[in-house]
Amino acid sequence: MKLSAWFPTRDIGNDPMKIRDWAQAAEGLGYDYIEVPDHVFGATGRDGWTPLYDEKDPFHETFTTLAYLAAVTETIKLSTGVLILPQRQTGVVAKQAAQVDILSQGRLRLGIGVGWNHVEYQALGEDWHTRGARQAEQVEVLRRLWTEDLVTYEGRFHAMTEVNIVPRPVQQPIPIWFGGSSDAVIKRAARIGDGWMPIITPDEQAEAKLEDLRTHLKSFGRDPETFGLEGWLRMNDDDPQVWAAAADGWRGLGAQIVMLYPMYRIPSFDDQIETLRRFKDVVGS
Repeated sequence: MKLSAWFPTRDIGNDPMKIRDWAQAAEGLGYDYIEVPDHVFGATGRDGWTPLYDEKDPFHETFTTLAYLAAVTETIKLSTGVLILPQRQTGVVAKQAAQVDILSQGRLRLGIGVGWNHVEYQALGEDWHTRGARQAEQVEVLRRLWTEDLVTYEGRFHAMTEVNIVPRPVQQPIPIWFGGSSDAVIKRAARIGDGWMPIITPDEQAEAKLEDLRTHLKSFGRDPETFGLEGWLRMNDDDPQVWAAAADGWRGLGAQIVMLYPMYRIPSFDDQIETLRRFKDVVGS
């Protein structure tokens, strides 16, 4: 089973050399992916709503960070984890992703989600209520922009006439994996995605959702054996035995990749590297 390294965006700080050293440590330890999370804005709580991350949580810009990581690493693959696609212009994402794929020589995976932060959508001028439908159309447009000489497209959210992305990405097209675990997301992932990367516990509920996923894949004429699965291990405690048990659970459910997703803070750079080491030791590959 492959391992992803969660980029510690809230705690890594602003020193480019530490970002470089962390990425090279992940690569040196044998990790298969680095995943960079995404938020444009922090936001305060309001009207009974409490954000998962607030105005005090720093998030490095996703594509700029990935471009830098492409330059300071050699073989480790890079991923957004996950990019909130419907709150962005599709053409800009297509251009940014293509450039990172070029700079990394074909190492990019685009992990996408619809998000949980309606305040962020509002601040970016996008519609929270149509995010699922917009995401589905965006995936179609992204793939066409990455692979076709000229794109003409008329849809609910896009109107394009003979436009293109030059230079094109190395991968034709860049793989797109879906985050989220709602029934609508699972069906959408099965219909148009290359993989699924949920944040759920590997229990009976996860098993049922995977059965739904495989049923949808078959109904769309797709092979479940070639569809990607990554389990995110959202952890509130620094307990390697709990990490190992969760990873074993995902291994039993057929995941090809797992990633430790700490919800607790790791302010020390040395501890960030040590966390990579310990996760690798207890989960293996």
